[in-house]
Amino acid sequence: MIIDGLQCGHFDREAFQSLQRAGVGGVVVTCGFWEGALESLDALGLWRDLVRDNSDVAEIGTTAAEIARIGAEGKVAVILGYQNANLFEGRIRLVEMFAELGVRVVQLTYNNQNELGGSCYEVEDSGLARFGKEVVLEMNRAGILVDCSHVGDRTTLDAIEASEKPIAVTHANARSLFDHKRNKSDDVIKALGQTGGVIGCAAYRNITGDDYCKSIEAWCGMVARTVDIAGIDSVAIGTDRSHNFTAPDYAWMRQGRWTRGVQYGASAAGKPLKAPPPDWFQTVEDMNVIPGGLRAVGFSEEEVAKITHKNWLRLYEATFRPSN
Repeated sequence: MIIDGLQCGHFDREAFQSLQRAGVGGVVVTCGFWEGALESLDALGLWRDLVRDNSDVAEIGTTAAEIARIGAEGKVAVILGYQNANLFEGRIRLVEMFAELGVRVVQLTYNNQNELGGSCYEVEDSGLARFGKEVVLEMNRAGILVDCSHVGDRTTLDAIEASEKPIAVTHANARSLFDHKRNKSDDVIKALGQTGGVIGCAAYRNITGDDYCKSIEAWCGMVARTVDIAGIDSVAIGTDRSHNFTAPDYAWMRQGRWTRGVQYGASAAGKPLKAPPPDWFQTVEDMNVIPGGLRAVGFSEEEVAKITHKNWLRLYEATFRPSN
């Protein structure tokens, strides 16, 4: 089974069936980027409707055991997540309430600094704010995994230190392997490994680079080099694959409501609006080559299992349970 630590876009029945054919038994979906509490509730309602209408192929998973069971049954476990903390709207009590509604993964910041801490795109990373620490501890208590994928390195290290449970970088790569602001320093990746956290290696060309996108063996070689930094128990998959995105979706994702100007996100001027997928990853179904690619670069069967799903399940077991 494969668990993907992060995908986004407009899912539909065809998307779920493509994931089934790829051998994906669980996926963290993006329920929002910039939306506040009410819009985030609307998104949860739409996700519930979608999964209910496709209950033969998908089911919402809120615990590690549920996700493992859903995947074993040949369905896709939908893990509800957000790529920003705007859904809490500065209200600490909303953390617990969203957790009770099934939210299991929340990124502390998206592409901008917010009241919790600094983003990877700010010139100066402010570090984790006092409110950010409160939210991290409340997420620990409520059973929501702390995600620092778009978060600045200083804020990420602060979050690792502040958190009472291991955290995740659900979709990024090592900056030492491909130099991009969205990727993580070796210090961050080592800190994840030392505290039981997990990084999901991304397959988004803008933060992966053309060389690692040329073949499944090249991408799995990047995964192997990430294992050298973090350790075999702290590396997994977080493709950052999108479904059915159009130009307005990219504009919302990159610009939100905070600017009138053009923003490129992880892209840059002169690049296509939508980055071409890796050469080996033209369709969602192509994810089924990942286990073989990992074997081809030297991973054992147990190591393949850890990277494809066991590391995520171990982290979910440690973080999805509420604590008193």
